[in-house]
Amino acid sequence: MDYKIATFLRLRPTKKTLCHYELVDEAQGMVVEVPRENMNTEVINNTKERYEFRFSKVFDKDARQEDVFTSVALPTVTAALDGFNGTIFAYGQTGSGKTFTITGGPEKYEDRGIIPRVLSHIFNEFKRRSDWSYQAHFSYLEIYNDAGYDLLDPSLEDNAKALEDLPRVILQEDEGGNIHLKNLSAHKATTEEEALNLLFLGDTNRTTSETPMNLASSRSHCIFTIFITAAKVGSDIIRKSKMHLVDLAGSERVYKTGATGALLRESKYINTSLHFLETVIVALQERSQGKARSHVPYRNSMMTSVLRDSLGGNCKTSMIATMNPDKAHTDESMSTCRFAQRVAMVSNAVKVNEEVDPQLVIRRLKKEVIELREEIALLKGADEEAGPISDETAGHIRKMVEQFVSDPSPESELSVGPNMAKIRMCFALLKEMVQDGGGPGKKG
Repeated sequence: MDYKIATFLRLRPTKKTLCHYELVDEAQGMVVEVPRENMNTEVINNTKERYEFRFSKVFDKDARQEDVFTSVALPTVTAALDGFNGTIFAYGQTGSGKTFTITGGPEKYEDRGIIPRVLSHIFNEFKRRSDWSYQAHFSYLEIYNDAGYDLLDPSLEDNAKALEDLPRVILQEDEGGNIHLKNLSAHKATTEEEALNLLFLGDTNRTTSETPMNLASSRSHCIFTIFITAAKVGSDIIRKSKMHLVDLAGSERVYKTGATGALLRESKYINTSLHFLETVIVALQERSQGKARSHVPYRNSMMTSVLRDSLGGNCKTSMIATMNPDKAHTDESMSTCRFAQRVAMVSNAVKVNEEVDPQLVIRRLKKEVIELREEIALLKGADEEAGPISDETAGHIRKMVEQFVSDPSPESELSVGPNMAKIRMCFALLKEMVQDGGGPGKKG
């Protein structure tokens, strides 16, 4: 199934002089007007004064985090729960609001970004979808100066090591062309709180610096990945999906930031990796237009290698472009919008990731063998020679019944073997629990 990458635009609030823009077509387009007298300093094109860009939706300066989540992330996370791979990535110049959109602000609960809201949603859905059994694992990758690091490496917390002292995350490609990341840990979380703790731990270890354009500028690309395994009750088929939530470092014009030293070096790596991302998008755009383009340069950078599935592969991908509408940043804003238009031309071939789990098949067959043996023994009358139930056995059966009633899993079972006396006792205990209020431990 072909799926066009959905593109969104978000404008950050500002108190400075705005560029000339207007939202059109029910916030699915934006028009930017550049006065002729400003063209030489703002836009390298003296032939046009009016530029129109199309998006799935445009969020103006007063947009709420909840609205952004509902439009951008909710369809992707719902698809991930149904077995599709998903990616959401934020792109824009430094200081335009990417990290606020993806992670959120620390001051108000309603300022939570896409990732915390996604975590809340998936664990609520795990509880609601009672006919499915879910597991979730999480990883957090930072790409700093084109080198990968595990933001959830226990050494960062236990030994207070610097990020650069850790083993680097290494790309490995198998015979099928699939990318594997060596030295990147995956952590299981069973509750929203545990998953949020992993997110906060990774954010604490992330590399940031103060720049002339942003007091807490992200100096790296970060990819928070959720791995979801879903098994339908009574079925041997499982679904495995992954969801990348990507906060790209902001593009910078060095002549504006005046960066020097380490900041200049970081800026070079950031801009180079974003250039390689654009070359991948251009190649995919040309392919979608029917041009003979067999090679897509994913291997040029670590970021594009990791996001290979997200760009032109098996993934439902959405991009949210962030824009600073200050008049002084019109050229960067136009560049961001042009990049988004190219991304919108890219198509991904998506499918549900289903497979038969051999462990589930073996478990089911073993269970069937046990049940058949019990049925044969029952038919042969083996329980007639067992004699009366002892007090110790009766206490054991009561405990088994109470555990069965207390277990919320739809796959929980109660088996006492091919003995009619034990079976009758189970029914009597269940009846007693219902009459006394329906729960274990409640006695009249």
